[in-house]
Amino acid sequence: MRLTVLGGGGFRVPLVYQALLEGHGDVGIEEVVLHDVDARRLEAIGSVLRQLAEQAGRAPRVTATTDLEAAVLGASFVFSAIRVGGLQGRVIDERVALDHGVLGQETVGPGGLAYGLRTVPVMTRIAETVARLAPDAWLINFTNPAGMVTEALSRVLGDRVVGICDTPQGLCRRVARALGEDRMWFDYFGLNHLGWLRSARARGRDRLPELLADEARLTSFEEGRLFGVRWIRALGMIPNEYLYYYYNNAEAVRAISEAGTTRGEFLLAQQESFYESVRAHPEHALAEWRRVRHERDRTYLGEGRTAAGLGERDSCDVEGGGYEEIALALMAAIAQDRGDVLILNVRNRSAIPSLDADAVVEVPCYVDANGPVPVAVGEVPQYAAGLMNQLKAVERAVIDAALTGSPDTALDTAFLALGLHPLVPSTVTAGKILDGYVEQHPQLRTRFT
Repeated sequence: MRLTVLGGGGFRVPLVYQALLEGHGDVGIEEVVLHDVDARRLEAIGSVLRQLAEQAGRAPRVTATTDLEAAVLGASFVFSAIRVGGLQGRVIDERVALDHGVLGQETVGPGGLAYGLRTVPVMTRIAETVARLAPDAWLINFTNPAGMVTEALSRVLGDRVVGICDTPQGLCRRVARALGEDRMWFDYFGLNHLGWLRSARARGRDRLPELLADEARLTSFEEGRLFGVRWIRALGMIPNEYLYYYYNNAEAVRAISEAGTTRGEFLLAQQESFYESVRAHPEHALAEWRRVRHERDRTYLGEGRTAAGLGERDSCDVEGGGYEEIALALMAAIAQDRGDVLILNVRNRSAIPSLDADAVVEVPCYVDANGPVPVAVGEVPQYAAGLMNQLKAVERAVIDAALTGSPDTALDTAFLALGLHPLVPSTVTAGKILDGYVEQHPQLRTRFT
């Protein structure tokens, strides 16, 4: 089978290849095709993959191309992790909002909306190419904002597009470790980067109340320390770490402002240095990639931990696989008709009654050769349903703005999305932020004029 990786020159691509080499999922991939619009990045990541293959001894062959149609043709799985506008675009997304005292985070804040406006048209064209040249392929989407992009692509590919994210799995793994359990059923629900863990069952009983009552165990892992025992007990659920930006927005904005450097600026400098170093010394590509990856992982979501006074992540909070493990598990479940349960981003059907059937949600799914089927979640707390419905309206306004033909209508719809976002304090501020994005992003200037 053939796996095509879109955004194949991206820094995290070696994680997927490494998971293949280590046998996670045992999918049976014989060829990995890397596609990217930047040939120099493809060359650098190709050096890392070759050295990984040399260490492994036996590996799927790797080819690279800047031709999208050639990359997609004949693929069994298409993995998407592109970044429209590059990290320079992320810096603009964050800074424009921050200049108005608003969180610009690339998926949660207004920055995620600007990112979606740039990304949805590009990903829609890619989905149309996949539908035409590889109609039986499964598109696994990790392109952010993942929930929004997956919903846009479902209009083209239906249920053959599946969004993945590693934060729910990370939360569940840490909860299981705190409870000393190996096998558990996790009742998790929400949208991408907006979810809650409602129960954790083992041997026929829910052990989450026991965990919430034990302060030592609850604060032994990242989410417990990040949100605090009092707030988690008040919710009666453990939130996804990205909900910190909603529940502690003022503290997060202050921490980012005081840091002087946004996450995007940090990653831009880090990755420019990495690619330059690999071009100069390709023989050290793998060692340099591992060094930079470690630095990246331990500083992840750093502004939230800084605001909460937590410092860098503990090694136990980052252990285990990330999105690459989920991608391989998903491919294996489909290829081998395994009937596994994974938390994925799929069309709702009737899993969460407060959302319509076509809304892409993040819930446990049963996965076999027919693809993922969402497990019924049932009614959820009103405060969670309200926030999900508000953010779903925002996501859909962005999709409509990105795809509608009229520039004037698109601009009004983008303004609606920003004005409705719960982290934007007023419509006046929303207008100023939108004007800043249109002025600084070439793609948006073209889109709205």
